[in-house]
Parts: sequence; structure tokens; C-alpha cells
Amino acid sequence: MSPLRRYRLVLTFFILALIASGVTAFPLNWELGLLTRWRGVEHLAPAAASNGLDQWLLTVRDGLRDIDARYPWYPYGTDWLAFAHIIIACFFIGPLIDPVRNVWVLYAGLIACFLVLPHAFLCGPVRGIPFYWRLIDCSFGILGSLPLLYCLKLTKQIARTAPAT
Repeated sequence: MSPLRRYRLVLTFFILALIASGVTAFPLNWELGLLTRWRGVEHLAPAAASNGLDQWLLTVRDGLRDIDARYPWYPYGTDWLAFAHIIIACFFIGPLIDPVRNVWVLYAGLIACFLVLPHAFLCGPVRGIPFYWRLIDCSFGILGSLPLLYCLKLTKQIARTAPAT
């Protein structure tokens, strides 16, 4: 398989993963309900949970339910989060079409992936986010950088084999 074909497959996966991670910000209440049912703790109060993860999931579930009931306009912010993921994914269409000329988008994406880490570790404690959850957030930046780094490597190969213009 040619470097360009591998590049496009990996970048398409990255774009779709970015969109999918954004779209999950729309149905947060449904997702937390599904997750707590899957873990068998849907009928518990957070204080009755037997471990920190379940306690956190139940706390977030109850918080989202309370916000939706009292301030139905508030989740509009997470709708914009989902929208932002979709828009950011659109920026990667340029490199999909012309990898060499739009390599700067890969660098911008890598910077964004890197900035997930300080953001999670600086803002997380302020918002009371548990440490292990901040590590999960950081994993998105780390895992997101892997396909971009691979695409960057492939871009260099593509540039070497491309005819001079």
C-alpha cells in the first residue's frame, strides 16, 4: 500500500474518531444512565457505591440530571463542545486532500493533543475532577497524537516521492 493511501486511511480514522468523540457530548444523560446500568449501580446513590469509579459516575449522572431539571439551557454548552469537535475535524480535510501543502494542520493538531495534558492537570483539580479521570482525559491527547505523528512521518515520505512543482 502506498504511503499516500496509508496516510489517507489513518487520517480518515482520526477524523472519524474526532467526530465520534464530539458527538458523544450530545447524549450525556443517556450515556451515564447506560453506563451505570451496565455497571449495575443505576439504583444507588453516589455514597452507596463500593468504589471510586462508580461513585464518580453516579455523582456525574446525578449532577447532569439536576442540571437538566433545573437549568435546561446549561447542557447547550456541551452541544457546542460536540460542534467544536466536528468543526476541528473539518480542518483535517485539507491535509487529507493535499498532505504536503497542509502539513501545518498536523502540527496544529499535535499541539492541541499536547495541550490536553496541562489543561487536564490545571483545570481538573479546580473543578474537582478525580485524578484517574484526568488521566483518562489525557489519554485522548496521547492517543490522538499517535495517528498524527504517523501521518507526519508519511507526509515526509510523500514529499520525497512527489514530483517537483
